[in-house]
Amino acid sequence: MIAPHGGTLINRVVEGDERNSLLAKAAGLPVVSLNSRETSDLEMIAIGAMSPLAGFMNEADYNGVVNNMHLASGVAWPLPVVLAPKDGEAVAAGSEVALVGEDGTVYGIMAVDSVYQPDKKKELTQCYAGDEEHPAWGYLASTGATYIGGVITVANVPAYAKHNEYRLTPTQTRAAFAAKGWNTVVAFQTRNPIHRAHEYLTKVALEQTDGLLVHPLVGDTKSDDIPSDVRMECYHALLNKYYPLDRTMLGVYPQAMRYGGPREAILHALCRQNYGCTHIIIGRDHAGVGSYYGTFDAQEIFGKFAEGEILINTLMFEHAFYCKLTGGMASTKSSPATNDQKIFLSGTKVREMLLNGERPPVEFTRPEVADILIASYAIPAQA
Repeated sequence: MIAPHGGTLINRVVEGDERNSLLAKAAGLPVVSLNSRETSDLEMIAIGAMSPLAGFMNEADYNGVVNNMHLASGVAWPLPVVLAPKDGEAVAAGSEVALVGEDGTVYGIMAVDSVYQPDKKKELTQCYAGDEEHPAWGYLASTGATYIGGVITVANVPAYAKHNEYRLTPTQTRAAFAAKGWNTVVAFQTRNPIHRAHEYLTKVALEQTDGLLVHPLVGDTKSDDIPSDVRMECYHALLNKYYPLDRTMLGVYPQAMRYGGPREAILHALCRQNYGCTHIIIGRDHAGVGSYYGTFDAQEIFGKFAEGEILINTLMFEHAFYCKLTGGMASTKSSPATNDQKIFLSGTKVREMLLNGERPPVEFTRPEVADILIASYAIPAQA
């Protein structure tokens, strides 16, 4: 099975007497409160999905990532994973703090080894190629001016009201792949319902691998993205009818969306490597937003890393479309159709149609998925 990124699958979750002792100790420590993204990151770190990270980044790791996409150790890593104390939360290097969620849950403890002032404008331009209109700036501007870094130890993994049976840890997905006899597994990252172009890409990928992990992101997304519970209903409807169930698996990915384009494509790949996937689909404008990134920048960035730095294989696809000439899904590699014979699909177009009261046609999405989306937007079904 593929090795975790950095060689070791991290586990920062303690149980039994060690858990009880940690919680007792946390009760006497200063508190640092986590927002929803930081909570998602804490979960990802604790369960090993962000291996080799064992905590939130210290200043050396943060600077290495911002400047050259590598941790201080030299291991490849594309985006900051940081914790910003809130107003009134004074933290000193060398101290320990209790990590507490928005609902008051004590997650665990951080051994703080670094307190530093980030250059957030540099983080924005270097990591996201963004300006103050980019979603990343809205988040960066909302957090405190100081970051703290250090190893975390977690007693309580964040709990959620939904999708819990699909919240599989990397240890669990690796065990599931082994039980299924899958030696090669392709991950499909998505924050949208699966439309016909996605279906085409995943099935082409499934021709080359033993199994497919549909791994939708269920952390924070933009307000106009389709909610995760609606998307999950769509995934079930599609997989149950149009995919071989013995070669597919559905799990959720707890990370928050950063809309980081090329750098986030690297992050998605490395985390899926930790989950045990040997391949990941990287298509058009992966993790993009607006017009900040070139159509295939997320594919080209993988070429900036030395051989062996990233073990997971990338399956890179052209822009897929519904081809009127051939009567099915295709790409420029497989169809000679002219532009007027192509129907290009995207999650953005589907959302726009739904907001305008239009039913997505069969060239865009399967009718079962269209029915779910229409109901979620409270739009009467059209004939």
